[in-house]
This record gives sequence, structure tokens and C-alpha cells, in this order.
Amino acid sequence: MRITLIGAGNLATNIGKAMLKAGHDIVQVYSRNLDNARSLAQTLGAVPTNDIDSLTADADLYLLSVKDSALADIAARICKGKADKVFAHTAGSVGMDIFRSLASHYGVVYPMQTFSKAREVDFGKIPVFIEYSDETAKTRISALANTLSQKVVELSSDHRKYLHLAAVFSCNFVNHCYHMAADIMEAHGLTFDMLLPLIDETALKVHHLHPKDAQTGPAIRYDENVINKQLHLLDHNPLMRDIYEKMSMGIHLNTNEKKQ
Repeated sequence: MRITLIGAGNLATNIGKAMLKAGHDIVQVYSRNLDNARSLAQTLGAVPTNDIDSLTADADLYLLSVKDSALADIAARICKGKADKVFAHTAGSVGMDIFRSLASHYGVVYPMQTFSKAREVDFGKIPVFIEYSDETAKTRISALANTLSQKVVELSSDHRKYLHLAAVFSCNFVNHCYHMAADIMEAHGLTFDMLLPLIDETALKVHHLHPKDAQTGPAIRYDENVINKQLHLLDHNPLMRDIYEKMSMGIHLNTNEKKQ
């Protein structure tokens, strides 16, 4: 399939490499930053551009992988004059109807994973959630998704927004907790890698236990003696102290709700 890739960020870089590996022809890479477009295009054997008006009109699929706030404007400009083409975006929290008045054939290809340019992932193991406006869009979007992943799931925009919300809690917020933990460790001459066995076991447990059943620590029993001591250690950082206090209360209330 001939694909024009819009974007050169973390997700675009990873999905671009996965599409190339799957045998697709990435004909162009667009980015507002020409250096970023060139860097990714060189990897994918594509033509780089930072000029939307120079995009080819003969791609089979135009895949938009840009920040959510830029999608509407970029979609309007890319779809212009190509209303009969197939368009898709990769965003978790944006509905496919962003294309409704712009094109006839459109949808979503949402790979649910955390991506970084410097770290390649096995795309075959990543669940890809798709949605499409009609049979033409379905044919191309399904064909693409099934060459990338062993787990392709059809999911509506309404359900996908809750999937994305859950993903933020389970990935982005958890990683922020790692960051805070690293700050605590490093401020006191300790190293973050001391926590890795604990982190690994915590992640492995939820493969076998529901998160409610895997919860441990002072908050689950609301051990005020420990909690208050740790809150005192965070007096110098009101934001982190507030996060600790609210997380502890959330764990405690969730545990009590489970028992009722």
C-alpha cells in the first residue's frame, strides 16, 4: 500500500518503521519541521516535505500522526482536493468524525502503546484499535492494521476515548510516579534501579490478579502512623505531598468499596 505519513514524532516514527517492515511503501513524510521530516523519511525511504500543498495525490492512505490539537487544521488542509482518498488518524482521544465534512472515506488506526523514538517496540504485540466510515475505508484501514499487529480490534470513537483515559492512568500517570520516585531516591544518594525489582513484580502481578487484589502498602489499611510520617517527609514539596495524600485516600476508599 502507498502511504503518506503526516507527522514525525514518537508514534509516527514507530508506526512508520512498522509499516515499512510490513512491506508498505511510505511515499512521503510530512512535518512542519523539515529536519524531522528528513530524518524519518531517510529511514523509511520516503520523500520529506514541510509543505502540505506539495503532498502527493496518489497515495492509497494518508495517515495523520500528529498532536491532537493540530489534527483538525491539518486534516482540513490535507483532505482538500483529495476527498475521494482514504484518511486515518492515530489519536486515542479524537473521534473519527473530525474527517466527516472533509472526506468520504476515513477512520482511525490507534496503536495503544507508549512510544519513544529511541526505543523500538514489537508492533506485532501491540493491540491496534480501528474504526472506519465505510467499506472503502474499512478495506484499507483493516489491511494496514492486520499487517502491523496480531491483535486488531474494531472500536467506536466513544469507547476509544475511555480506553485512552484508562491508558493515561495506567501508563502516563504511573510513569510520573516513577519520576517522582527517582527524584526522591536521587535526592538522598540512592539510585532508581534499586526499585526495578519492585516495579517489575508490580507489573507482572496484574497479569494474574485484578489490580484491586494486587494492591498492598500502608494506604490499603490506612496506616496513619506510616502515612503521616511520609507526608512529613514531603513537606518541602506541597504538590508531591498532595498527590501522596490523595492517592492514599483513593486506595483506602477503593479498598473499602471492594469489601462492601
